[in-house]
Parts: sequence; structure tokens; C-alpha cells
Amino acid sequence: MAQPTTDPTFYRTAAEAAAAPAEQLAYVAAFDRDAQKKDAMTVIDVNPGSETYGRVVGWTDVPPLGNELHHFGWNACSSALKHEGHDMHGLARRYLLVPGLRSSNIYVLDTQPDPRQPTLVKTIDAKALSAKAGYSRPHTLHCGPDGVFLTCLGGPEGNDDGPGGIALLDHASFEVVRAWETDRGPQHLHYDAWWHLNQNVLISSEWGSPSMIEDGIVPELLLGQKYGHAIHFWDLASGAHVQRVDLGPQHQMALELRPSHDPEATWGFVGVVISTEDLSGSVWRWFRDGDEWKAEKVISVPAEPADPDQLPPALKPFAAVPPIITDIDLSVDDRFLYVSCWGTGEMKQFDVSDPADPMEVGSFRLGGIVNRTPHPAEADLPLAGGPQMVEVSRDGRRVYFTNSLYGAWDDQFFPNGVGAWMAKLDADPDGGLSIDERFFPHDEAFRGLRVHQIRLQGGDASSDSYCYS
Repeated sequence: MAQPTTDPTFYRTAAEAAAAPAEQLAYVAAFDRDAQKKDAMTVIDVNPGSETYGRVVGWTDVPPLGNELHHFGWNACSSALKHEGHDMHGLARRYLLVPGLRSSNIYVLDTQPDPRQPTLVKTIDAKALSAKAGYSRPHTLHCGPDGVFLTCLGGPEGNDDGPGGIALLDHASFEVVRAWETDRGPQHLHYDAWWHLNQNVLISSEWGSPSMIEDGIVPELLLGQKYGHAIHFWDLASGAHVQRVDLGPQHQMALELRPSHDPEATWGFVGVVISTEDLSGSVWRWFRDGDEWKAEKVISVPAEPADPDQLPPALKPFAAVPPIITDIDLSVDDRFLYVSCWGTGEMKQFDVSDPADPMEVGSFRLGGIVNRTPHPAEADLPLAGGPQMVEVSRDGRRVYFTNSLYGAWDDQFFPNGVGAWMAKLDADPDGGLSIDERFFPHDEAFRGLRVHQIRLQGGDASSDSYCYS
């Protein structure tokens, strides 16, 4: 009998991942803010040699209405090569687990046999998530030890405002197993979670509970410094809270976590949306100092002065547009950090060869609250939204991003509509960015839906944990 082979998209090292064949497809979550159309998983051709390059080539509706598909992830990835308990006979990067941030349902899409036409094969409903894990508003997925880790913003049905936390899903059945935490310590708000696998450490971050975000940013809560402003460190094996590191109450909304891809490293970056002191955004480096975890601000992006007449009501009193740092992504080789400045419409590239001293080496602008910078392919089309969810190819040469942040927040900052678009930058190996003028799926391509997170076929810079140096 032939022996089953390991999925070739499970990579032992970051270098092996970077050297593997390039992605051919991108999966992009799309949603209808008005809940009049079904949300969808769209499939984009990203093969430059294809006749359909840069076009939507696959579409899977996800019923019912009103899910607001947001973040999603693979059922399995490179971390499977080290985790105990896996049946490696048949385990593959095959299924996309797609939560509805508003519905609290979780949808399982099978990308086989035709990767361009994923099929919906299972739904885990909100009641199961609430009953078995005590959570709602599922947000971010990572395939990890013991199962699939699913961060959630809300508590159980009837107590949506928390505490939020992490639900553990079974690797094979995708059923909700339990809440991952055994001792949550002071953690209440939640957003992202990731880890240093070889150090037995999980890191989590904070946004806000559902009532703080679902109808838009609440100015009184922001100015009162009530949104999340800390990161937490946990014992990965036991689920016990170890340490809280407060970034300072003025540094509101500590969101995306990007640990080093080196399995022996003990550092990473977290993006902070806004400072209540000066409207700047920032990126912080966490690191271990002896037995203690610490964090320091290593990047600050200032607000830009603006005519109040060009600003939405929430920003008029400030006569400035904040960068609104909503996503960051670290290249697989840990060389470059990408920072999405959604408010000003700028994608920044930093050389983080020395993670304690990042150096800006590239920038490109599209959209923005004031500038509305057009794409070169449609020079007469002012763009709403801005660089938001960013995904970097495993070899670090291609940077993809979409323009929608979150339905209610889109409407707050772009009251005349945010549209829908996706763009691609080419990254120079020595630093620097240039736009790919051939790649610009937008508006009608997405049938009136807004677009959010991207996952790349075969893995990308923010989906895998590597276990070996």
C-alpha cells in the first residue's frame, strides 16, 4: 500500500516556504453591509501569466444574510509538522474556516477538488459556539497546537460584551471543543492571538467588546481611553495567563500581532490604531527580557493636517486625518514590516532587520479620507477606503491589500460610500514598492460587496507558524 504523503504546502522552515512555488490564487472575503445580498468567498487569479490575471475567477455564496465575513484561516498549516495529536495521514491545507463576525456562525469551505470553486460543506452555528466555549463574535483563526484557535470578541449569548477570548475547534471535525483559557487573569477585551511555539507562549491583543464596535467607533469611549491598550502573554500548553503589558491608555486599540517567523525568536510586532494624545498611529515591539515580557514603541506615524470641510463629522473638530493603522504584516524572512494607514491612504514598508530600530524604505498611496488617490489603472476614479487588510506572499515579492475596514466604521469615515477594491504592490528585495498597474479588481468585480481579508493559496506571511530553524 502506498504511504500517504505530507501536504507539500506544509513547510518545515520559513526559508523553505519562501522557496516554494508562488501562489496562483487569492481567496478574499466579501460582505454586504446592508445585509440584502449573501456574503461570499471570492477567488482572484494572481498568476501574472494567466489570461484572467487580476480578475475574479471563483465565487461561493455564504448564506444566510448579514454574516459580515471578516477574518478567516486554514484548517491546517506548517505548524502541523510539530504539533502532537495530528493524524498526518490525510491532513492537508484544504479547508477555509470562515466566521461571520455579526452572525457568530462559522462556515467551512472545501477548496478541493477545484480550488477556484470552494464549496460550503459545514456550518457551526452561534449557539454551539456559545454553549461549548462561552463566546460570540468570532474574529481570527490560527491553526495551532491542540486544535484551531478562534479568537472571539464577545461572551456567550445574553452576555455579548464578554469577556472575549479563544475558542478551541477540533482539527478534523471543526466542532467547538471548549474555551481555550484555563485562567484568564485580567484579560477581558480581545482581538488577535498568536504564539512563539517553541517558547510555549501565546500572545493576545485587545480591540473592544461588541457594543463598543458594532455601530462604529464611540467617541466618548475613545476619548475616555476605554478601548483595548494592552497585550497579554499566556502559557500555551496550559491556557493560563502569565503577564499583562499595558502600552498606555492613550494608545487605543492594540490589534494585529505579528510574531517573528523564526521559531527560536522571542519578539514580534503589534499595531496600535490611534493615540488620543495626537491622533498618531504606532507599532510596538514586544520582547522577552529575562523572565519578563516588555514592549516598546518602535514606529510612530503622525496625523496629517486637513481642511475640516474635507473630513467626516467624527474628525472635523481635529482638523487632521489620523493614519488609522488597522493592519500590519511581517514578511516570512522577517526583513520587512508592512503598515496599513487606512485613514491617510498609505501603505508603508519598513526594514526591520533590526526589529528594535525599523527604517522606512518604501511607501505607496491609494485612497484615503482626504486624498482619495486613484489607482494608475483608473486614473479618473477617486478611491474611498485605503490600504487595509494586507497580505504578503511567502517569497516577499508581492503585497496584496483590500480597502474595507469594518462595515460600521467604513460608513463612519467614508459616509458617501467606501466602494470595493483590491491592489497589489511589487516589493524590491532591497526595499521599495511599485504598483502593479495590471492588477485592480474593483467595484463591479465584487458585485456590490465590500472586500476584507485575503488568504493566498499555499500559505502566506500571516497564516503559518514554522517549527524548525
